[in-house]
Amino acid sequence: MIPLEWMPPLMFAGLVVFMIIGYPVAFSLAAVGFFFGFLSIEMGYFTMAFMQAIPGRVFGSILSNELLLAIPFFTFMGAILEKCGLAEDMLESMGQLFGPIKGGLGYSTIIVGFILGAITGTVAAQVIAMALITLPVMMRYKYDMRYATGVLAASGTITQLVPPSLVLVVLADQLGRSVGDMYLGAWGPSLLQIAMFAAYTFYLTLVKPNALPPVPRTLFGRALLVKCAWGIIPAAVLIFLVLGTIMMGLATPTEAGAMGTIGAIVLAVVRNAPLTKFDRIMFGAGCASAVIGALIGIVAFKSVPFKIAFTIMFAGVVWLCWRAWQVTELRDLIVQAFQATMRITAMVAFILVGATCFSITFQGVDGNQWVEHLMSSLPGGVWGFLIVVNLFVFFLAFFLDFFEIAFIIVPMLSPVAQKLLSPVVGADAALIWFGVMLCVNVQTSFMHPPFGFALFYLRSVAPKEVKSSDIYWGSIPWVLLQLIMVAIVIAVPQSVTYFLDKPSGIDPSKVKIEIQAPPSDDAPPPIFGAPPKN
Repeated sequence: MIPLEWMPPLMFAGLVVFMIIGYPVAFSLAAVGFFFGFLSIEMGYFTMAFMQAIPGRVFGSILSNELLLAIPFFTFMGAILEKCGLAEDMLESMGQLFGPIKGGLGYSTIIVGFILGAITGTVAAQVIAMALITLPVMMRYKYDMRYATGVLAASGTITQLVPPSLVLVVLADQLGRSVGDMYLGAWGPSLLQIAMFAAYTFYLTLVKPNALPPVPRTLFGRALLVKCAWGIIPAAVLIFLVLGTIMMGLATPTEAGAMGTIGAIVLAVVRNAPLTKFDRIMFGAGCASAVIGALIGIVAFKSVPFKIAFTIMFAGVVWLCWRAWQVTELRDLIVQAFQATMRITAMVAFILVGATCFSITFQGVDGNQWVEHLMSSLPGGVWGFLIVVNLFVFFLAFFLDFFEIAFIIVPMLSPVAQKLLSPVVGADAALIWFGVMLCVNVQTSFMHPPFGFALFYLRSVAPKEVKSSDIYWGSIPWVLLQLIMVAIVIAVPQSVTYFLDKPSGIDPSKVKIEIQAPPSDDAPPPIFGAPPKN
């Protein structure tokens, strides 16, 4: 007979054994959950009826979860944008603007990484695209190789923190908070991290001026203006479709992801397909109708002219999407994007199902109370809890993917975080602060071995002249900057809560509603202006 208090740590130990063997995490979670579940039934800790919560949770919280639909949309959009040439034009335009100053290519890479992160939310597309375009130029002008590889990898991982990051979507779902609030909380740390990366680049230009040389500008005047507009305007439109509509309350993350996906397909057609005269007419009419419809909507929303304008825009979008399917290269790209989206979405779904099996059994053996007691008894109170949790997540990221950490660890820690952090920042902001903090932390999982995927992506496309040692050594300063960012978020919660809506300060339990009884039929009608009777 195994004591009840032993069951939670034994479940964790069993999960570690499965992962050491190399069994897939999703099936490891389900196997451990079912094994200890049936063992607990035999020992009388709960009945078979308790396990009925598993299919209910799978169908109710996973397969019917509209928020998780944002994952395939953002994945598909990132796969399309990876090949459509947007990153190339943005890097070239930013390189023309910042190239003549020392470290200009580094600043360009950081800014483009931030902008692409605000569009796609995917790491692989950014690292590969920026490395293919920028790394040869940096090598040609004798940039320090460790800085070059480090800034490319770090700029790609910025997307994990910059809204509309998939990490923030998943954390919002697991913490039970709105995606909009999670995005608002992430803006402060993401902007601060960009500033830290730029400051580090500036520092290197002072101490090693020859390591980050300037690059001569080749475009001037109108040609430079056109180049910058061609790289920046499409990105601004996609940022509005994805992020602006969410922040303005016009769309949910899932709807914004769908609009961004359609926008990415249209952009791929306009930039890469041989357009006929009719195609250009439809594209121009669609753009003009969108602008006119938006202006009409400000004063006469849902009016007939508004509907006509957007009907023309939708017709242009449908036609360009059809043209994307007609062009062989774009059709192949769309098929590849569908395949990549299917693989990632299936992986997430299986991990969620396995995590559900594990968590239901874990709750049945009072695992949540065990975690709460373990974390609440740490020395240092709130700050000891935050330091231990972040160290724990940092080391878990050496071996587990972000999705695995989010679906296994976060649901266990969220009740404790809500209880301990509410006195510091308030009940409404507690889990937002905690979620953004974890998001900043898991960025490092893409930058350190053995599963630093950003380093793997960079190695796969880097020329043979680039040593693997330069890639790994070059990542260390940027990992340290990310860890400093974690410390700042812990020490200064206002970096997260500043942009959130301030709490009203009203205790709903103390609100009193008094209803005055209507006057009786015998009472005379009131005389306005007359003094009240005693």
